[in-house]
Amino acid sequence: MKTIAQQLNVKEFPFEIHDSNNNQIYYEDSDGYSIKSEFDSNDNQIYYEDSNGYWVKREYDENNNEIYFKTSNVYWAKSEYDSNNNRIYYEDSNGCWVKREYDENNNQIYYEDSKGIINEFKKKQR
Repeated sequence: MKTIAQQLNVKEFPFEIHDSNNNQIYYEDSDGYSIKSEFDSNDNQIYYEDSNGYWVKREYDENNNEIYFKTSNVYWAKSEYDSNNNRIYYEDSNGCWVKREYDENNNQIYYEDSKGIINEFKKKQR
């Protein structure tokens, strides 16, 4: 199967295609290595695939925080955020997880992870 550059008879490399927001949605070098990307309406990259078959899928919440990440090599990660965009939970396919809590001033007040580390932070005195 011909690459896009071969189909278009392109002679100058790298060959790139950008969308209307100037996001690079296609890249190809002179050896035929290529990358395809997709972006959402907020310019977040939601899909990436290269000519070697490696791909990445991402999901974002309404505040553009990445909440899910998955790759073709079976790795995944997910995150949760509070209403102030503080990441309060993280978990991945390697068994790692982290929990955080924040006070009303966005100061981190609690941390716990899958390695057994627990920290409680004192409020800052002003």
